[in-house]
Amino acid sequence: MRITLRLILVLIVGITVVSLLFAYFQVAAIRGALRNDLDRRASLLAESLEEAVVPLLVSDQRDELQRLVERFGNREHLAGVVVYDRDGNVLAITAGLGAQLKTRPAVIPQVISGGLDRGQNLQLGNSDMYLYALPLHHEGGVVGALAIIHESGYINAQVSGVWRETLLRVAVMALVVVLATGLIVRWSIEGPIAKTVQWMRELRGGQAPARPALPDLDLFKPLASEVAQFAKSLETARAAAEEEASLREAANSLWTPERLRFHVRSKLQESPLFVVSNREPCMHVRQGKAVEAIVPAGGLIAALGPIMHACDGTWVAHGAGDADREVVDEHDRLRVPPEDPHYSLRRVWLSKEEEEGYYFGFANEGLWPLCHIAHTRPTFRATDWEQYRAVNRRFGEAVLAEMEGTEHPTVLIQDYHFTLLPRIVKEARPDARVAIFWHIPWPNPQVFGICPWQRELVDGLLGADLVGFHIQAHCNHFLETVDQALECRIEWDRFAVNRRGHFTLVRPFPASVDLVEPAPEAGPQESPYLDRAALFKELGVEAVFLGVGVDRVDYTKGIPERFRGLERFLEKYPAYQGQFTFVEIGAPSRTHIKRYHDLLAEVESEAERINWRFQAGRWKPIVLLKRHHTHREIERYFRAADLCMVTSLHDGMNLVAKEFVASRHDGQGALILSRFTGACRELRDALVVNPYDTEQLAEAIRFSLEMDPEERKARMERMRKTVKERNVYRWAANLIAELSEVRPEKSYAPGRTLKSAAS
Repeated sequence: MRITLRLILVLIVGITVVSLLFAYFQVAAIRGALRNDLDRRASLLAESLEEAVVPLLVSDQRDELQRLVERFGNREHLAGVVVYDRDGNVLAITAGLGAQLKTRPAVIPQVISGGLDRGQNLQLGNSDMYLYALPLHHEGGVVGALAIIHESGYINAQVSGVWRETLLRVAVMALVVVLATGLIVRWSIEGPIAKTVQWMRELRGGQAPARPALPDLDLFKPLASEVAQFAKSLETARAAAEEEASLREAANSLWTPERLRFHVRSKLQESPLFVVSNREPCMHVRQGKAVEAIVPAGGLIAALGPIMHACDGTWVAHGAGDADREVVDEHDRLRVPPEDPHYSLRRVWLSKEEEEGYYFGFANEGLWPLCHIAHTRPTFRATDWEQYRAVNRRFGEAVLAEMEGTEHPTVLIQDYHFTLLPRIVKEARPDARVAIFWHIPWPNPQVFGICPWQRELVDGLLGADLVGFHIQAHCNHFLETVDQALECRIEWDRFAVNRRGHFTLVRPFPASVDLVEPAPEAGPQESPYLDRAALFKELGVEAVFLGVGVDRVDYTKGIPERFRGLERFLEKYPAYQGQFTFVEIGAPSRTHIKRYHDLLAEVESEAERINWRFQAGRWKPIVLLKRHHTHREIERYFRAADLCMVTSLHDGMNLVAKEFVASRHDGQGALILSRFTGACRELRDALVVNPYDTEQLAEAIRFSLEMDPEERKARMERMRKTVKERNVYRWAANLIAELSEVRPEKSYAPGRTLKSAAS
């Protein structure tokens, strides 16, 4: 109520002040206009009388002068006319005016002596008058003066009327404001706030009612955002507590975001955490005139997000968004995520030439094909290597600047983009715990030896205290490469490398995804058959069975091999022609690299060839969707598909396989999985295939579609159990736990920089 009264008083005072100001200027304008009109009429009358008065004045015909002034004395608002001689004496005056005008007005002598007309306000009795005096000229001299006297009281009357109308208007507006403000506050502010308070009270009490809809006003946008965040945090905390309690009851060890946060705090304690990756966890892009924050899809961000939330660390990444520079401070930092900031993001800027050489050149035309052994020749250019070294050094400078002043920091470096960075950081900060996780395969030493700079790359990795891979085989290949490339001692019993007195541990950490069971209050999920029919309708296809593949269009993913397996399946089992459609969600990637550009054309050509061969009516065997899809869009296909094909020719893990399993809450669907993926070592109930074996691919498709429903469900439930237990939070927890056991070799020496370390 007090707020309402204050609001009403402020509005009334504001309206009153504004109205009075407008009225003041209006009154001044009206008064000026009426006075000018009065002066003009008096001037015209005086000038018209001058020709008749001057001859009578000069010839001293006072009787004629008196008759003349009497004739003009009855006009509207005209009080009278007076004729003065050159000495200021009255020669003729309108009857009735003489008794009021007992003294000579001061303006008369001024007019006679100065020879110029003038005006003067008079008070005659109780009446306001205006006198206009005109000098009378004859033969070059002033012989007298003519005075025109008008009543001017009507001007004040009109001005008073304006003030009365203004005050009445203010009173009416104040009444309207009181009523309108009271109703608006009650309906639009007090009501929603009361509902929100009641909702929060019920939520705090353990109930879960629907959140009240707040009006779409700027006033409520911050409140709505905070209320939603509060509810989300509270529900998450309550769900985590309930889940943790149930897990304790069942003696289970499932990892959750809350458990990971506690684990990170306990392991790292006061050690600040710094993450380095090429991809940033939040990028800002321009959408028209607005700037929108986007969280890029990917397992890396999903895995490291909870860690960063837990310890309020700093994430160093390449600023690739077209609006990234607009939102950072003078140190290129900002707090993220935008809706609930928990940690800092430090952006590093790269020129087009640096990105071309470091990322597209050495990393993706050199290291990527080298490590994947996918029959694409790696390309190594000296110029790309120089850019790669320069960018690694640039990131090293950024990380060291962020770590300045901190003791015993923990650094998590991500992937093959920063092979040299562990050594750079460790030499400058020997007190830091440094780990790098290699998200792609590591080939055997004979293959890796193709790289002209293998010694520099391996030496850079051995600057880390911990090197992580997805599977044990990649750890073995790495240690074998180290053994052949460098002078060092390998301790095979504990998988460690001793290089110049520094120990580097090498460990497998299988990456994963988050499997979240649908909440009971969410209600039953839509039938996959209904969802499948809707998807076919959107695609303009008529079919019964649905297969799906989700990949970047990359030569390591085996998409052409997959299509040839589909073709062979339709050849061998023609009954499925017109019945089975495979949807390939292929996001174009690195298309300005020739190998990727050619691959996209090859994929399109194969899909068109197979469709041309088998297509009939509104059915076609392959639907190729060549654009980036959101996680929500992809999940619709996952939930509706009869089978998902993951046919990578070589992959570190391939999280698409685990994402498909995580999406199948109904326990249905079959997974066809390449034996050359890291995921096949965990998802043992998938149909494991050799993607180069076309016959085996065709048989796997047939078996998936004809599998007994009970067997299909049992396989999926076992795979879901594996993904749920070995989720992304467990991956992060194991990585942090292993790194936390590392003891820093030296204490922090303030002022030690990258240059001093290098020297």
